[in-house]
Amino acid sequence: MADTYVGAIDQGTTGTRFMVFDHSGQVVANAYEKHEQIYPEPGWVEHDPVEIWENTQEVVTKGLADAGVGAEQLEALGITNQRETTIVWDKETGKPVHNALVWQDRRTTDRVEEIQEEDKVEWIRGKTGLECDAYFSATKTEWILDNAEPLKMQSSRGADLRERAEDGELLMGTIDAWLIYKLTGNHITDVSNASRTMLYNIHDMEWDDELLEEFGVPKSMVPEVRPSSDESLYGHTDADGFLEEEVPVAGALGDQQAALFGQTCFDKGDAKNTYGTGAFYLMNTGSEAVASDNGLLTTVGFQMSGEPVQYALEGSIFIAGAAIEWLEDVDLINNAAQTAELARSVESTDGVYMVPAFTGLGAPHWDGRARGTIVGMTRGTRKEHIVRATLESIAYQTRDLAEAMEEDSGVEMTTLRVDGGAVKNNFLCQLQSDIIQTDIARPQVDETTALGSAYAAGLAVGYWDTVDELRDNWQVDEEFSPEMDVEKADKMYARWDDAVDRSRDWAQEE
Repeated sequence: MADTYVGAIDQGTTGTRFMVFDHSGQVVANAYEKHEQIYPEPGWVEHDPVEIWENTQEVVTKGLADAGVGAEQLEALGITNQRETTIVWDKETGKPVHNALVWQDRRTTDRVEEIQEEDKVEWIRGKTGLECDAYFSATKTEWILDNAEPLKMQSSRGADLRERAEDGELLMGTIDAWLIYKLTGNHITDVSNASRTMLYNIHDMEWDDELLEEFGVPKSMVPEVRPSSDESLYGHTDADGFLEEEVPVAGALGDQQAALFGQTCFDKGDAKNTYGTGAFYLMNTGSEAVASDNGLLTTVGFQMSGEPVQYALEGSIFIAGAAIEWLEDVDLINNAAQTAELARSVESTDGVYMVPAFTGLGAPHWDGRARGTIVGMTRGTRKEHIVRATLESIAYQTRDLAEAMEEDSGVEMTTLRVDGGAVKNNFLCQLQSDIIQTDIARPQVDETTALGSAYAAGLAVGYWDTVDELRDNWQVDEEFSPEMDVEKADKMYARWDDAVDRSRDWAQEE
C-alpha cells in the first residue's frame, strides 16, 4: 500500500507555498509561486484573489508531481494564511468584487481615527482583544462595501454593493475562508482567523452583533466559525476539480497561530517568533484570555475538536523581512544572504538607527502614521552601517515585544523558538539573542506555518493521534546564546526608543 501524507497550503503575503509532510513531520514536497503586490496609492496594498487561487492550484499540482505523490495519498489538507487580508466575493458566481485589501493596507486610517475620537477603542478591545487599527478586517470590509465599483452581474440587478450585501448576495472572509470556499464550496473560517477580523467576540466565541452593526457588515456575509483542527471537516475537494480526488479539508490556522502550533507551543508560557514579511511574537496563555496593558493583542491561539480554546498574547511587527527586501529594492544589497556578510564587516552601526515603519508601527507602539526613518547618519556612514542597522531594527522590535510580553504575562522567558525565512541568517539569530539576552532555538523544519496547518489537519483525521507525537517530531537545528554583555545590549537598546520617536506621526497628508 502506498504511503500517505498530509498536505498544507501556506498562502502568504508575497506568495503561495504547498508542502507535503510525512508522519515524522519531514518535508516530502515543496512548491512555491509569488503573486503580484499591487500599490494603487501610497500606503495602499492589494492582492488579486483570482491570481492567488490560480497559484494555489498550480503549486499543489506541481508539488505533488515533483514528489511523485498522488492526490489519493493525501489523508487531509490544511490551510494557513496571511491574516486580516480581506476579500468580498459574489456568493453565486464566486467572483471577487474588488482586489483583496492586504493586512498592511493603511487606507482606513481615517476611519480608525474617527473610532478613536468616539472613544470606542476600549469597547472594541474588550470584545476582540485587538487594538483598533486599519490592520484588521472590519474597516477593510466596510471600505470595500462603500467604495468598490460594483460588478454588473445578472443576480445583482444593478444594485450597489451595500444593498447586495444586505440581500445576502455577498460573502466576506480572510484568505483561509476564500480558499476553503474555492476548494469545498463551503463558507467556513477557523477560530484563529475569525479572532483577527475585529468583528468576533473572543470571550463569547461568536460574531458580535454590535461590531457587525458598527462596521456595516451584514451577518449573512461572515463565514461559519469552526475549530482550527476539525474532526467534522470543513468539506472535501471536488472529485471533478483540479485534484480529481475528494481530499478532506480539515484544518486551518492564521499563519502566526499555525507557527505556534508547528513549533509545538501547546503549553502555557511557550513562545515563538516568526520572522517573515513582518515578525510575530506569540505566547500561549492557556485557556485564559490575558488582557494586555502594554499594547499587545489578546488573540485566539487555536482550538482542537471538542477542546477549550487556547489563547495567546501577540506582538505584531509590520516590517521585518520586508526591511531586508527594501535594502534589495534600493540596491544596497544584491540578495538577502549578503546582509550577514555586510553587517559583520563593521563593528557597529556607528550610531545609525533604522526604524522600518514603512506601513506604520505595530505593537507596542500602534502608530499608523509612523513612517520609515534612518537617523544618526554622518558623512562617514556607509551602506554596511545601514544594512547592520536594518538587522538590528528587527532585533530591537522583537525586544520591545519580549519586554511587553513578560510584563503582561508574568512569565519570564528562557528560550524563544524562532522560524521564518530570516532565521536562516545566523548573524541575525545571534544578534537577536544578544539584544534580548535570552537563548534562541531554531528548529530543523523552519517552515513551521505550513507544518502547523498540516498538524491541525492531520490530528483531525487521525493521521497523528496526539500532540505528544508532534512534540517528539520537534528537533533543534541550532541554538544561540547571548555573547554580548548585558550593559552593552541595554545601552544599544536605550537609543532605539529615541529613533522610534523620530518616526512617529509622520504621514500627516495621507
